Amino acid sequence: MLAVREISLGNHTFDAIARNTGATRDRLAARLRALEEAGVIERRQYSTRPPRSDYHLTAVGRDLSLVLQALRTWGDKWAVSEPPAAFHHGCGHAVDAALLCRHCNQEVSADDMQVHVLADGWDLSGVISTTATADHPAEPGRPVPVGGQP
Repeated sequence: MLAVREISLGNHTFDAIARNTGATRDRLAARLRALEEAGVIERRQYSTRPPRSDYHLTAVGRDLSLVLQALRTWGDKWAVSEPPAAFHHGCGHAVDAALLCRHCNQEVSADDMQVHVLADGWDLSGVISTTATADHPAEPGRPVPVGGQP
């Protein structure tokens, strides 16, 4: 995740990513290879003599950076007394990660959400037994509040 953070902040070279994450060179090389294989980043050659490459986020990586923004918002609220950086939109105003309902455009909290399990044969407790019990009635698709009981 730290490598994705650094690349999203514009640090594209191996040395810059290593410096800002504190990762050892062999560990960072392995992580970057794994991120490249997973399609999160791509390596682009910028010099042939000597051969040098830098790293850029793919569409998958750019979507993952939104998750990092949500973690940053949480950390700024709960883990530090003063945020180490501020992020601004092109309009000049501060950016915070927030969940919005696509229908009503209202901000959503964990208390406002319900989970609808969509995977066949599963409910929130795991694989649905073919035999319903009092504790686990076989009702796939039944909404359950997030963090609460059905």
